[in-house]
Amino acid sequence: MKILVVLTYYRPHVSGLTIYAERLAGALVERGHQVTVLTSQYDRRLPRDETTAGGVRVVRAPVAMRVSKGVIMPTFGPLATRLTRQQDVIHLHLPQFDAPGLALRGRLMRKPVVLTYHCDLQLPPGPFNRLVNGVVLVNNWIAGRLANVVVAYTQDYAIHSHFLAPLRGKVQVIPPPVTLAPARPGAVEAFAEKWGLDGAAGPVIGLAARLAAEKGVEVLLGALPRILAEFPNARVLFAQPPALGEKEYERRLQPLFQEYADHWTSLGSVDQDEMAPFYRNCDVTVLPSLNSTESFGLVQIEGMMCGAPCVASNLPGVRQPVLMTGMGEIAPVGDAGGLAEAILKVLRNKPRYLRPPQVIAEAFSPAETARRYEGLFSRLTGGPAAAPDGADPYLRLRQQCGQNSDRGSRC
Repeated sequence: MKILVVLTYYRPHVSGLTIYAERLAGALVERGHQVTVLTSQYDRRLPRDETTAGGVRVVRAPVAMRVSKGVIMPTFGPLATRLTRQQDVIHLHLPQFDAPGLALRGRLMRKPVVLTYHCDLQLPPGPFNRLVNGVVLVNNWIAGRLANVVVAYTQDYAIHSHFLAPLRGKVQVIPPPVTLAPARPGAVEAFAEKWGLDGAAGPVIGLAARLAAEKGVEVLLGALPRILAEFPNARVLFAQPPALGEKEYERRLQPLFQEYADHWTSLGSVDQDEMAPFYRNCDVTVLPSLNSTESFGLVQIEGMMCGAPCVASNLPGVRQPVLMTGMGEIAPVGDAGGLAEAILKVLRNKPRYLRPPQVIAEAFSPAETARRYEGLFSRLTGGPAAAPDGADPYLRLRQQCGQNSDRGSRC
């Protein structure tokens, strides 16, 4: 099967969306499919057309100008038309400004169109950003109605999303692909030594997120006084990939970073082969996101696979990894005191929150995600899969982790 994947940013740009797309594309290639990614050449040093080591072809359209976090690409349309003709299925990742044009091309050329909706778009406050938010919302709405199927991470997010709820008849839930390179021998200890953790008396709190307004970094900073009152030597390790368009937010937080410099260590962008040592040095990870721009949080699963429970915001979708596994606590959104209490609850009794890592890894393996997409694509193209996989994709995970199978539906 020939699959065209379209998204605004692709690797080496780092975000949950780009990581998802890269993992799924690689897993589909491993299953014998031809995958082409159409994306932006957001960095002029990146090649226009290349085939990755994993066998995925990546075609990048040059960027003429930027609009907030979006890009204008004059040659994108002709590239999309040419590539759509060559494919069997069009797979779009939203939010994406160009989605309606791609979805319409698919319809006109009789190519099935699948959308994966990752999250809502909410740019920082301001009249221009409100306009951009509105335009993208309309574009997503048009694309959603042209698409054959819309994929969501969880039913919880689909029910509460302003975009997904009206499309409920088209929504299919597929778990996201999560994988993590195992720590090399001695890597965990080397990481601890590098960042001064060896022999540390206090617990380590991990945060893996872009320094972006929607990630709630200031909420964790606000929780530190309460945490330090009980654990004076607690440390926060902040794995921080680059963020576009967030300089003002970073400047606003600088005084707090300086105030807690003895307890807050910014690691910068952490290489993929160092993420497992990072998580394994954490006593707990935190996902204090503030709004629906976060729909799940792949980093929660990565940490759980390494034995680190998570404290996550009580947001639709975001709360689901903890609810499914019991491996952590849920904290009120934007509430520093509530976040502190949830973190302390885990730190006081970490063993009760641990679950078998292999059970979690199997539920979110890229191979399992690719298998479900493959069945969906095959059904849409008239292949051997006669019907969608209607079973709850998370049921087995809940059962193996001792959670009630309907617990998440009551949120």
